Amino acid sequence: MHGTDIAVIGAGIAGASVAAELAAAGRRVVLLEAETTPGYHTTGRSAALWILNYGPRDARLLTGASRSFFESPPRGFADHPLTHPRPVLNVAPPGQEAKLAAMLAEGEGMREIGAEEARAMLPALRREAVVGAAVEEDAFDIDVAALHQGYLRMLRASAGQVVTDARAERLPRKAGAWEIATPAGAFTAPIVVNAAGAWGDVVARMAGVSPLGLTPMRRTALLVDGPPGHDPAAWPLVGDVAHTWYARPEARRKLMLSPADETPMEPCDVQPDELDLALAIDRAQAALDLPVTRIEHRWAGLRTFTPDRSLAIGPAPGVEGFFWSAGQGGYGIQTAPAAAKLGAALVLGRDPAALGLAEAAARTDPARLAP
Repeated sequence: MHGTDIAVIGAGIAGASVAAELAAAGRRVVLLEAETTPGYHTTGRSAALWILNYGPRDARLLTGASRSFFESPPRGFADHPLTHPRPVLNVAPPGQEAKLAAMLAEGEGMREIGAEEARAMLPALRREAVVGAAVEEDAFDIDVAALHQGYLRMLRASAGQVVTDARAERLPRKAGAWEIATPAGAFTAPIVVNAAGAWGDVVARMAGVSPLGLTPMRRTALLVDGPPGHDPAAWPLVGDVAHTWYARPEARRKLMLSPADETPMEPCDVQPDELDLALAIDRAQAALDLPVTRIEHRWAGLRTFTPDRSLAIGPAPGVEGFFWSAGQGGYGIQTAPAAAKLGAALVLGRDPAALGLAEAAARTDPARLAP
């Protein structure tokens, strides 16, 4: 039985980041990962941007509070910058004018542009596919792998442990501590942080904790060649204001396409569906002059949502020593720095207001989802 102060279950971005913050605060931390590689599921399949106007209010608060970390991470955190500028262009085809108006009314720092300016930003945009647009100019790409590895490095630098092939199989609480049985050994800790992503409710039930009602949802993506005669490297991320598709530049003049699907799934090693691949291509081609002759790569990931689509960060109501870091949906990467600091503060009994995160703490409190 390996004893520690805090056990974090799940080594994706949510678990790795909060574990690193807790270890940096001087606690003995073990990070338990079910797979052979940390971040195998959602984190390792993410292609993230920092977009302030994305998600519910709590996600936007945490996204805004994370910006300074992305732009100036701690010394030694990463070997190269975590960000690269990438504007976001939201186009409105005929019929989506009302959604465009709503987006502009609700957004912060978004600029309305006409169809011709949108086409100047993205020359492959079909003339008939845009009547107006909104652009968010201060968005940026996030190097997901560098961010995730930076947190794992930060954890280990503070004497934290990462144990892989350690799927939780039993999780009883005895004599004031959780006992976690895994194929890699047994671990005991008075505090458990459930950062198990799509498996979050599975872990909760194992501990006798009320589940949150998490729903994993499939998101599909594929990689294709960019349009002939165009270099998409400097393009913005582009999608429609109704969020039915998007395209993002990738390395070597490629484009990543997605139908922005959200298909409820059981927790699993999710794979792409052929219909979703076809929808991604069809919707992108309706908006872009984009011949697609082959798919270079295809994949899918699970984005896990709470019933109200806000994050769940904090203690399980009425359960000693059990904390949630779950329901990140599609916002887990861009909110990770602030969400980790908030989660660590709550575990350590510190006031989130000292971090400027009082409103985020109230909005993400798991107690709102208690039966």
